Amino acid sequence: MNRAVAIGIFDGVHRGHQELLKIAKLYGKVVALTFYPHPTAIFAPERTPPQIISLEDRVELLKSHGAGEVVVIEFTQEFSLMSAEEFIDEILVNQLQATHVVVGDNFTFGHKASGNAKTLQDAGRGFEVSVVKLEENRGTPVSSTRIRNLIMDGDVERAADLLTRPHYLRGPVVHGEKRGRTIGYPTANIGLPSYATIPADGVYAGWLSVGTDRWPAAISIGTNPTFPGVRGRQVEAYAIDQIGLDLYDQEAKLEIVWRLRDTLKFDSLDALLVQMALDCEQTKKLTQPR
Repeated sequence: MNRAVAIGIFDGVHRGHQELLKIAKLYGKVVALTFYPHPTAIFAPERTPPQIISLEDRVELLKSHGAGEVVVIEFTQEFSLMSAEEFIDEILVNQLQATHVVVGDNFTFGHKASGNAKTLQDAGRGFEVSVVKLEENRGTPVSSTRIRNLIMDGDVERAADLLTRPHYLRGPVVHGEKRGRTIGYPTANIGLPSYATIPADGVYAGWLSVGTDRWPAAISIGTNPTFPGVRGRQVEAYAIDQIGLDLYDQEAKLEIVWRLRDTLKFDSLDALLVQMALDCEQTKKLTQPR
């Protein structure tokens, strides 16, 4: 059987990654080869980028976009010392039996990034190579780095276009300050892993999912500056018009689809409540079926 190996870190499984998988599918069973953790975690831990999605979600998305098999190689100090030739022989030929290899045009591999797409093409190890330009129709490069920056700048709609889906966060519902329930807007406070890519502070509209339930939600990210005290950044969601939900300790998925406004410090609780009502009305309109 022909085996087309698509190689990449694939964080986000964005539009460009999907193109790699689509091309690989033309040449046989698609094997997605990915690496974890991010190589930067080995070479410069202090510069390790946040992850757009977890490794588990990465594997799931790769399969949903056509990968028949996903191989995850643990990126260790020892693995980083493997030469480009060793990678080709040991991984692509012996382990994966590749008959075709598909990579992005900026792909590098091997010790000190000594190998690139041309190295693969010149290898003469019995597989063909397709090199794909990871870019949009307008010629703008599509990369996980660019998408991370868009998300962290709060431009979740542009990020969604490049991801072909809304950006989402997953985590358990944890106990917060419980202020929301006293003012009529009980929120689910989401506990997030340290590697999560969190949008810029602000108020967003999207969906909150727990189990098989999915509700339109107004989402707040920030430090709640209207209230006294110092607190870390919080990510919390109000499920529109839902009363009496008990979601603590359950895993939640938060799809962050539209940015409504910046985080503001209000002069009074009444002024905040007026704005929150407007935020919820806007969320209802945006999340209505179309």
